[in-house]
Amino acid sequence: METIKMKNYFFMDMGIMLIRSMRHVFRSLDTIITVTIMPIAMMLLFVYVLGGAIKTGTDKYVNYLLPGILLVAIANSAGYVSYRLFLDKQRGIFERFHSMPIARSAPLWGHMLTSLVSNVISLIVIILVALLMGFRSSAGILSWLAIVGILTLFTLTLTWIAAIAGLSAKSVDGAGVIAYPIHFLPLISSAFVPTKSMPSGVKAFAEHQPVTPIVETIRALLYNQPVGNQIWVALAWCITIMFCAYLFAMRVYKKRL
Repeated sequence: METIKMKNYFFMDMGIMLIRSMRHVFRSLDTIITVTIMPIAMMLLFVYVLGGAIKTGTDKYVNYLLPGILLVAIANSAGYVSYRLFLDKQRGIFERFHSMPIARSAPLWGHMLTSLVSNVISLIVIILVALLMGFRSSAGILSWLAIVGILTLFTLTLTWIAAIAGLSAKSVDGAGVIAYPIHFLPLISSAFVPTKSMPSGVKAFAEHQPVTPIVETIRALLYNQPVGNQIWVALAWCITIMFCAYLFAMRVYKKRL
């Protein structure tokens, strides 16, 4: 009975931390622009300006592009997770919370859940805009559930990586620097153009980094195509990196506080 009560208190504490962090997100115009508006602007640019010059073998470039844009939106949010964690650490917010009768890990998990919830909202808006641009999918319910699962794993993976940076950084600039390599990966992948059109060295990198199998899996699920081994490669990348990042982030969190 005591264990059940402790679990209930933990989830209540985590819910309060989630509400607190979500308020910060909705009050930050910069976050909304970067996480939602910028990916939409990128999608408009690629479809209506560059799309006609890119050969992907699909009837509509927006259909090819959307999976990559979704990952870009998630990648954009990682820098803000790191930034907000750094500010809480710098201002002594975690110590204040730990002086209260709440679960010690609840403040950290509040940031993790905020990343998930805010990304869900952002991705829904992006998909709605893509529908207005002509995006269509033949995916069934199970395929969409699989897509949601993969995007959730990808979000948690990047969020835990961002947590390491935010908790370890010595300055605001140090906390935000994690965003640059994360942004780099979708650009050199099959997110925007097929890898077969790339030079051999770039192609080798693009085909053996985490983003390409994730993009290819989502793309196949959207259009009821065989996913092959790509889904297992995508899951292996996400689960392995997320598990390692989680362990390291929790270690840093406990050490710093």
